[in-house]
Order: sequence, then C-alpha cells, then structure tokens
Amino acid sequence: MEALGFGAWNATMNKIINKLGDLAVEQYTSIKGVHGDIQYISDELGSMRAFLCKLSVGGGDHHDDEQTVDWMKQIRDVAYDIEDCIDNVALRLGSEPHGGCGYKLRRAWYVATTLQARSDIAAEIGDLKLRAQHIGERRVRYGVTNPEKPKGSGGGGAAAKSASGAGHHPPASFRERDRLLPASLVVGTNEPEVMKDDIGELVEWLSDVRETKKTKILAIVGFGGLGKTTLAMALYRKLTEQYDSRALVQMSHKLDSLELLRSILEQVRMPRDQGYGSASADPLRQIEGFTEAQIKSKIKNLLKKKSYFILIDDVWSTSSWQNISDTLPRESQGSIIVLTTRFRSVADACCPEEVQPENNRVYTLKPLTEEKSERIFLERAPGADRENFKDKIDLILKKCGGLPLAIVVVAGLLASNLQSKSHWENVTTSLSSSALESELTTEGVTQILDLCYDDSSSDYQTCLLYLSLFPKGSRISRKRLIRRWIAEGFIGNKPGKTVEEAGEDYFNELIDRNMVRPVDLSSNGKVKNIQVHDMILEYIMSKSSEDNFITVVGGHWLTKTPWNRVRRLSIQSIDREHGKTPIERLRLSHLRSLTAFESLKELPSFPSKVVILKILDLEGCKNLPGDLLDKICRMFHLRYLSLRKTDINHLPSRIGKLHYLEILDIRETYVKKLPTSVEHLKQLTHLLCGNKRKRLGLKLTQGITKMAALSTLSGIEIGQSSSTTLANLHYLTKVKKLSIYRIENHYPQPQADKIYARLRSAIQTLSSGSLKSLAVNDDSTDDDSLSHGYFLDSLHSLSDPPVHLRALKLSGKLSKIPKWIERMENLERLTLSLSVLRTNVLRIVGTLTTLFSLTFFLNSSQLSKTVRKTLEENTRCSGGEIFVPAKNGDEADGKLTVLFPSLRLLRFMTPVIPLLAFQEEAMPKLQRLELRFGMLEGVHGLENLSSLQQVLFGVNSRASQVAKEKDRTSLRIVFI
Repeated sequence: MEALGFGAWNATMNKIINKLGDLAVEQYTSIKGVHGDIQYISDELGSMRAFLCKLSVGGGDHHDDEQTVDWMKQIRDVAYDIEDCIDNVALRLGSEPHGGCGYKLRRAWYVATTLQARSDIAAEIGDLKLRAQHIGERRVRYGVTNPEKPKGSGGGGAAAKSASGAGHHPPASFRERDRLLPASLVVGTNEPEVMKDDIGELVEWLSDVRETKKTKILAIVGFGGLGKTTLAMALYRKLTEQYDSRALVQMSHKLDSLELLRSILEQVRMPRDQGYGSASADPLRQIEGFTEAQIKSKIKNLLKKKSYFILIDDVWSTSSWQNISDTLPRESQGSIIVLTTRFRSVADACCPEEVQPENNRVYTLKPLTEEKSERIFLERAPGADRENFKDKIDLILKKCGGLPLAIVVVAGLLASNLQSKSHWENVTTSLSSSALESELTTEGVTQILDLCYDDSSSDYQTCLLYLSLFPKGSRISRKRLIRRWIAEGFIGNKPGKTVEEAGEDYFNELIDRNMVRPVDLSSNGKVKNIQVHDMILEYIMSKSSEDNFITVVGGHWLTKTPWNRVRRLSIQSIDREHGKTPIERLRLSHLRSLTAFESLKELPSFPSKVVILKILDLEGCKNLPGDLLDKICRMFHLRYLSLRKTDINHLPSRIGKLHYLEILDIRETYVKKLPTSVEHLKQLTHLLCGNKRKRLGLKLTQGITKMAALSTLSGIEIGQSSSTTLANLHYLTKVKKLSIYRIENHYPQPQADKIYARLRSAIQTLSSGSLKSLAVNDDSTDDDSLSHGYFLDSLHSLSDPPVHLRALKLSGKLSKIPKWIERMENLERLTLSLSVLRTNVLRIVGTLTTLFSLTFFLNSSQLSKTVRKTLEENTRCSGGEIFVPAKNGDEADGKLTVLFPSLRLLRFMTPVIPLLAFQEEAMPKLQRLELRFGMLEGVHGLENLSSLQQVLFGVNSRASQVAKEKDRTSLRIVFI
C-alpha cells in the first residue's frame, strides 16, 4: 500500500484530525449543526486512516487493486479540502471580540458582519461531511474489502515496519543519533576509493593535453547508478586548476539549450584571479537578454586561444550534444571536454574513437567487482558484523549486481539497525523474494528503492518526497529545507527536542540512509548542502506525482499534468519552445506552496485568488511583476516567504498583515529598511536579511525589536539612527543567533561611545539568555584617522561577557582579542580578524577545549595602511613568522597542556597570509586546512599535523611550491 502513497500523507491526516479537534471547541461552532458535523468528519477520517494503516500491511492483492487506489485518492482529496476549509475559517471570520468596554455592541456587530460567512462555512462543512460519508459507504458498495491479518507474529518485513511506525518516530537508532555529524565529515568529498584505478587511468590519458595543445574529448558511459558523475567530478576536481576556464553543466530529457549555454557562459566568464575576501567584485553582468547565437559567439570568443575544462553531465541525445559541441572551440591551448551518458550510441556519436583516437575516448564503466562491492558496502554500513552476517551480505551484494547506488542505499537501510538479526532477516528476505537479476535493470533499482522507502516512517517519507521540489543537480540547503518542512507542518514536536532539532533528525536520516549525499560542509561539522542522485530523484518525483503531493513544471523528467487541484507547485524552468504553458491548465485555487527557481514568466498572472498559500519561495527569481509585493501582502496564511536574490528594494507597509509569517528571507536584495508595520509579525522566528559578501545590512528599527518570537536575527546594520533602538534590543529574549554585518562610525566620539555602550549592553543581556551565536563585523570605514576606537576593541570591557556562546565571529577592525575569550568553555566555532594573528593569541585560543573550527578572516577592502602595519608588527613580534604552538606550560616541571585538543578545521580567508610554521605535534586532531589568499609568504611544518587529511588552496596564482611542503601520500591537496 505504500506504493499508493499512504505514508507520504499519513502525517497530514493526523494534522487535519488535530485541527478538527481544535475547530470543534471554537465559539463559532455554535452555528446550528456545525459542531456535530465537525465531530462526524473527525471520527470518519480517523476510521479511514486506521483502515488504511491496516491495508498497508495486509495480505492479498490490495497493493495493485485499482478500486482501492481510487478510493484512497478520494480520501486524500477530501482530507485536503477539509484542511483548506479549516485554514480559511480564521481568515473569513477574523477575531471574535472578548469582554471589555462595549463588548455587547462589538459582539452584535461581529455577528451581523460575519453572518453570511458563518452560513457559508456551515454549508461547506455540511458538504464535506456528506462527501466523507459517501466515501465511507462507497468502500462497502464497491468491494474494498478488509485486509487479511498478516501472517506470522505481527507480519515483519519492511512494509509492516513502515505501517507500525506510521505517523510516529523514526527508528530508534536515528532518534538517538547525535545531531552533530561525525567530525570526519569536515574533510568533505573524498576521492572514491573504489574508483582509484579508473581515476588514475584517465588522469594519465588526459595529462598531456597542455603540452600537445590539443583538445581531448572523454565520454564516460554506463548504466544509471554506476558512478559516472562521481568519476567525472573526481577528474574535474583533480585537474581544473590547470586550466584558464572551467564549467560544469547538466543536461536533461527536456533540453533547454539556451539555459545550458547561459550557464556555461556565466562560468567561463568567472574571474579566476579574483583575490579572496574581496567585496568589490560585482556579480556578472546580466545576460538574460542574450539570444542563443549571441551566447554561442561570446563563449567561442572567450575560450578561443585559452585552455578550458568543460564537464557536461547526463547527455541524453546526440543532437543536444552537437548543439553544445559546436560552441566549444577546438583550436585551444590544450583543453578537456568530459561528458557522461547512459547510452553507448550517444557516447560513440559524441566521441568517435575512429576519428583522432589519440584525442577521443569512450570509457565504459562496469559494475563493481565482488571485492569492491563489499568494500563500499562496509564503508556505508560501518559496524556491520562481517563474520556473523557473511551469507546475508553476500546475498545483498549479489542482488545489487555491483551497482554502487543500489549497494549504498541498501547499506543505509541496514545501518538503521545493524545489530538486529531480525532487521537483517527482513531485508534479505525482501530482496530474495523480489525478481532481481544479477544484472540490475531500471526496474530492479526501483524495487530496491521501494524496499528502502517502505522501511521508513511516514514522516520521513514525506520529508523525502519533498525533495522533488528541487531541480536535478541542485545543491539543497539544509537550513532552507528544514525551515520549509517546519512551515509546511511536516515536523511535529518531540519530547526533549525543539522543532528545529526534530527537523535536523530527519535531515540526518536522509544522509544516514544514503538517499542524498553531502556536498558542502559548515564550519561546525554539519552538512550545509546536499544533492540527490538522478535515479533517486526520478523515483521520488514519480511517487510524488502519483500522489499529487508536488506538481513540477519544467522539470528534467516529463510528468503528467494533474487533473485535480494542485497543492504544491514547483516551477523549475521556462518552456520557450511551446506557446501554451502547462500552468495555464492547472487548478491553483487550493495552492499551498509555490516555488520558482528562475522566474515567474510561466505564471503570467500571479493567482490573486490563492488565499491559503503557506509557502512562497522565489529565491533567485528576476524581473518580478511590479504588483507582486502587494499581492503577497494579501496572502494572510503565509508562513514562509523567501525573496532572496531578487531585485526588490522595499516591502509594502501591508507586510504587517501576515500575522502567521514565521520565516522572512530578504538576503541579497536591495531592501535597506523594513516598514514600521513589521512590529505586528508576532510569530516571525527567522529574519534573514543583508548582504554578507558586500557587508550591507538592514537598518535596525523599533519594529524589529518588537518581534518577540525572533530566534534568528541575521544581517542587520547599526547606524546613527539605531541609538535609541539598541536600548530595546534586549527584549528579543528568544534570539539564538545575532549577526551584525555593519556598524557605522562616521560620527563624533561621544555619540559613538553612547552607541557602543548600548550595543555592548544588548549583547550582554542577550548572551545571558538564549543567544548561542554572535557575529559582528566592524569595518564600515577605511578612515585610519578616526579619533575614537572601533567597536570590536571595546568588547574587552564587557562586565558580563558572552562566555556561553557556541559560535563567535569578530571581523573587521580588531587590534586585540577580548580577554574573556579564554573563558568560553562551550565555544565550538571562532572567527577572528587576521589583524590579531600572533603566536601569543594562538596560545590563548588554543586553550579552548571544545573549539571545533578556527578561522582568520580579512576582507581586501580592510587592508588599509594601518592594518598592513599591524600585520607586519604581529609577524615581527612572533619572531618573523606566525608560530603555531603545540603545548602550553613548562616542560621542565612536566605541566604541559595540549593546545587545540578538539580543533578539526583551520581556515585563513584573507588577501595576505603571513609566514606560518606548525610546531611538532601541533593541532593533533586537525583534519582540514584551508588557505584562501591572494599572496602567501609560506607554510612550514605541515608534516607535523599528524591527523591532517586535506589541504585546500584558493589562490590567484599557482601554489605548487607550497603544496610540496607536505610529503605524505595520504594527504589530499585540492585547488579551488
């Protein structure tokens, strides 16, 4: 029955039943008959849900019974309509008056003005009751029979497990898992061990390109899930630093050649010699108005007589390849074109080996050997008992047919309960009973994915299917995804955990089950972004479409247009080749979620009648309609609103009418100040604003300080007008994260002292409450002659310092670190201005036993004469080089303390890095060293970092001599 999508919306059924319970106690249900109807509907839905739970584990042929499928869809539709009706009640009736002066008169007026609305609501609820009643009767009339009791004790197996856990928590192993992912993930994407031979062979074949000045074309071909993209990406990471330009694009079934060419142009135009930390570099000039011919011409001109590396992933036809191939000049200075495809005929046509065989090559990926299959299985199921489960592991690997994708998802399934013999038995029994062949087909992969899907809770299934919102190849942000889950109502409260922590659990489960892969990591060791494998994304898109859970327009796979109401809509690209768009045929009156990834051109008239929309995500959309913001302010049910990276420059005063709004994301827009009405956004928990790269913030206003529910306040600016406002900042007692992008200091010292004092007081007050993360950037001027000091230098005078923070970032004008830093016993992440980098500072910071990551940051615009002198003085005072010590204390008396005992990540992100030297045994657990710079004087002692696994160089010139400082074959040197 999971194939019918029950698990994906079982959580929604529970939520609707709870809403009906709340509705039944409201005063307006005193309308004749309404209370009884609501109770009947609630009882009927509860019975239907219980019946479907039984059906999902019952025997017989219910899974494929068309009558049962149709009946279930009727339940789903009426449940959604009931939820729409409930959500619309508050909007149509408004707030009922309660007591006070003139209560009777106000009450009479309210009754009179809402009489028609109350009558309409009563009629709608009556109709819904009849629909629910008829659906219940239809089950009996058309023979949707009761399921048989599963054989055995409770009917083990994946499906039984899913149903028994439906609507409840994930498996125990995931519930109890620590939210902080293993520290080893700080290293990032490793070169796949099972592909080292393939990588070595192809690197050798490509290595002479720069010498011969030829262009080589490599086509990697193989069945979906064999690792074509993984292999191509390994080559891309390993070789691209040698080339002047590079680009990585993905094709699809429905090729949008204009968008593909535009992506290549944007990437090859990216300046490779841009100094790190620069805020002056503007984004690439808009090229949306270019025609296809213009883009092709520009690409040819840019790449002509240059070296380049172009990776084109997932080519589906020779015609689509030819359109791109003609654009890439062959008369280059030695270049590489790599493409991947599932089809041998496409590979042969794109890369004819009979023509210039020394420059064209088709590389066929084959299934893994038994040895490599076992190795990758044990890597993804760490702790598996190889001796006790040898027969079962052998069976699993045989059924997976050497396909890496199948192996890792089954390993992820078993990892949920590795020590349970019954769990191993259930999985192997399900695999044995399936019609899997030694050579896996697409249908065979689908059967394996079905097994993994059915073995999960309904809440997890809902979160998984939600990924179909995002286009193929997208980097999906952890925070964005979890916040959207919460706004949708998918994440419920769990004992002892906040709703955000519960969301983290489901996100980590996606990773642990190998249904997604981490691609970017945060400085705290958590995964920042994930990607979904093409075959998994195609699978979940199919299930999502089947259940009318999400409707995708312009996606990479063709999906049928739903005939019934659309609940969640994802506009992924624009169809330029056909006049009429699929959206024009959709019924959007009941739309609850709208996401657009490119523009709203597919939606010519924004649906003004969409009143129950909860999620509106327009991140990155350009040329928004002029009246859009006013229409948004009439969407009173909005909980999540993202206008990030759009070209808006203001928000209307009516924004304050969005009383249910929880997340407002206006980062990287032109909005500098919010209207005073935002003080009415009493449920707003995350206000995300400003531009971190440009260090521009949103003005701190009185309205913001009245948002009592705020948990995240990120991207604000403290200016002269903020003096009075700062006195009220301490009212935000629930703020856990505070980020200040800019502090103005172009005013007399007395006024500056007053502002600084109030800001310090606010920080002290917030730190004594919920504040766990503080970021302050103080570099708003390059004037080195100011009579007063900078704010960061005044922090040492805090009477009650924020010693309980977990993350602290002090960037900009900073001449000394606050003394209280050494008392921060819970600090995990620390970012400091490079201007304080001295050996004695490292000795102080090194005593922080919980410190996970340390970053020294300096923007190129901050590199004034005074800062340069400070850097030179720091180096001189440290004996000519910045010495990284290993221990503190006196060796003679044996009282030595190991410094940086927990540090895994060390980063330098500055235009200039002074000479660095690591003492023997320094930073014993450091795994990753990042050096992003314009100029590096040198690094010594890398061989003394015993746990170091990865060094990343981000440079504007070659750094091969620096790389030679580390002579250990296990170390990965990566240029970025």
